[in-house]
Amino acid sequence: MTARSIRPAAETLGVLPSTHSIGDLTGKTWDAIVVGGGHNGLTCAAYLAREGRSVLVLEARERVGGACTLKELWPGYRVSPCAYLVGLLHPRVVADLGLVERGLRYRIANSGMFVPFEDGSSVQLWDDETRLYEEIQKFSPRDVSGLRAMIELKRKIRDALRPEGDRDIWLSRPPSRDEIEARLHGDADAISLLFDWSMAEFVERYLTDERLRIAYLGQGVIGTNASPFDRGTASIHFHHQSGRLAGEPGAWGYVIGGMGMISFLICDAAREFGAVVATGIRTARIVPDQGVELESGDRINARVIVSNADPFTTLKLLGESADPGWKKTVESIPMRGRTLKLNIALGELPNFLARPGTFEPHHHGQINTPLSEREWIEGHAAANRGELPERLWTELYFQTVFDDSVAPRGRHSMSVFAQYVPDTFADGDWDSRRDDAADRAIASIARFCSNIPGAIERVSALGPADIEREIGLTGGHIFQGECLAEYMWDRRLAYRTPHPGVFLCGACTYPGGSVVAINGRNAAYEILGRF
Repeated sequence: MTARSIRPAAETLGVLPSTHSIGDLTGKTWDAIVVGGGHNGLTCAAYLAREGRSVLVLEARERVGGACTLKELWPGYRVSPCAYLVGLLHPRVVADLGLVERGLRYRIANSGMFVPFEDGSSVQLWDDETRLYEEIQKFSPRDVSGLRAMIELKRKIRDALRPEGDRDIWLSRPPSRDEIEARLHGDADAISLLFDWSMAEFVERYLTDERLRIAYLGQGVIGTNASPFDRGTASIHFHHQSGRLAGEPGAWGYVIGGMGMISFLICDAAREFGAVVATGIRTARIVPDQGVELESGDRINARVIVSNADPFTTLKLLGESADPGWKKTVESIPMRGRTLKLNIALGELPNFLARPGTFEPHHHGQINTPLSEREWIEGHAAANRGELPERLWTELYFQTVFDDSVAPRGRHSMSVFAQYVPDTFADGDWDSRRDDAADRAIASIARFCSNIPGAIERVSALGPADIEREIGLTGGHIFQGECLAEYMWDRRLAYRTPHPGVFLCGACTYPGGSVVAINGRNAAYEILGRF
């Protein structure tokens, strides 16, 4: 298929036309088969195909993208069910695959994070440091120097580990702790942030105002089954602050057209390089050194098999051929999701009592509804017992503030990322308790707003069980396994498994979760012998 004849994946929201029969796929031996058409699998395929390898991507669902895709959830609303912001997408992948030339556009959410509090006060934690310190000078003057020290510490680590250019530590096999400490020149605080501190310990070292402390706590548990008082959660915050979107350290933004555009453009690149991407085809078994068997019973031969699936799914696909040591390692990885994702259609943006208005500066960033320290601890414990906490921490995003192409004229979309919820309920299941969970999250937001739930027109809720069923992520864990410090760096699963010809390229590998794409690139480099 020539580049000119390829219909862009975005035109069909990632649902690809069937251009190859099963006979076409089984009638040859491929250089590589990629199991799973998420963004990392597509990236791996693109890099391999660019080097002249014959590559087949097999995606079980009807559309590509995995957790980073797009669908018309309601008439006129184009929604990415799971992924919502871009920030850690690696610039090397963007450049190598020509994603900007293919149409990648984004707008930086430069208003930072807005947090209202129970006492009616609020704080705007601007990305712009001049505005940030002016805000904190009014909100809590004694914390200006501490906040400055927090930011400087993160900057020091980012510059040491992830400088712009070839010395970025993500462009290699995962480093050991000794290698990381050498890069940090033995800085005790930097090392502690990466490996030891809880998020609570991190903020308590630098901040005195209780409101300011709780404003930050959620940033240490994103996608994690841990309390912000648990060891290693501060590293979650750094991971999400370690990117350089458009050269701006720690910045995040909205992809014009929706997050799925990233996967669709990578898919276009892979196909133009010669890869075949086949959707609606389920892999039943990985046969090391031979290929894969499909649910249909057909066998497709390949010298290399790359799994973009999570490690538990990969383990199931390997079956009895799984290496016992590798199996034990995979089974030791915590894989219990605690995230509730809501996609909400709004008649107007939320009107926050602390800063009234329905199109204000705080709508241009992210918004957190905080929890007290007690609520954080008790909520995490409740979810682990299979119960819904009384209140959820929520993080809110508004794509339509920057991009009116994804909703009907005059309407808005709100993406809600909430924790903690159970993966399984002690009483009932997700089919019977989904509305309860959604209502709990909405009530947690509504206590700070004058027009919620009134402005809400439609709601779609995805709990861990829904994410597992619809996206294929075991336990509904959005990062294919915990990203706490003890499971990061060289403790993440290696790209090369002990099984002949079998590799991994998903978020379970280094450098971890989020829409990064470097996992897929690095897996391809491992296969190509570039490391």
